[in-house]
Amino acid sequence: MFRPKYITFDCYGTLIRFRMADMAREIFPDRVAPGDMGRFVKDFAAYRLDEVLGAWKPYREVVRNSVLRTCRKWRIEFREEEATRIYDAVPTWGPHPDVPAGLAKVAREIPLVILSNAANEQIHENVAKLGAPFHAVYTAEQAQAYKPRLQAFEYMLDQLGCDPKDIMHVSSSFRYDQMSATDIGVGARVFVARGHEPSNPHYRDHEIADIGGLAGLVGL
Repeated sequence: MFRPKYITFDCYGTLIRFRMADMAREIFPDRVAPGDMGRFVKDFAAYRLDEVLGAWKPYREVVRNSVLRTCRKWRIEFREEEATRIYDAVPTWGPHPDVPAGLAKVAREIPLVILSNAANEQIHENVAKLGAPFHAVYTAEQAQAYKPRLQAFEYMLDQLGCDPKDIMHVSSSFRYDQMSATDIGVGARVFVARGHEPSNPHYRDHEIADIGGLAGLVGL
């Protein structure tokens, strides 16, 4: 049993239902055949990851560049207003159904923290939909670095004033979160099996089907 000083979370995908793939399917059926859409969505995800690996830039640019590069690869028309539509939709997305009750149970005993790749102007509208109090919410914009860069995690730890071994980090992504959490020495890593990525026992201490399983890991 591990009782951390803080439980830290990825937000989009883990807590908030991340709808980037849904929006691609809504926007591009006039240019991408139904049988090709799965590959198009996968390429869009790959470019979003690639866009955050360098120096920080506004998340609006991350989204725009990802759409642009995906369209270039597929040799289809890029439309500026569609990239803007995707970016503007992010604050409207709500949580997975299991999240509010699962968070509320844990929040009564352990402070909750978010470390997100969001922009400052987006994140608080999403957090307000989660139905639980958060001790702190940190963004890539504040850290001037996106996950999976260790600088993002270092910023959060500096703000919390704690050692990495004192926290439990919860995410549905190995590539953005759990690999870096392992490298930086986080005390416990919890993988939420949302279906975005396959399980990998090397980069997680625990695996849960949804946030409702979190309380049992900390003895609540």
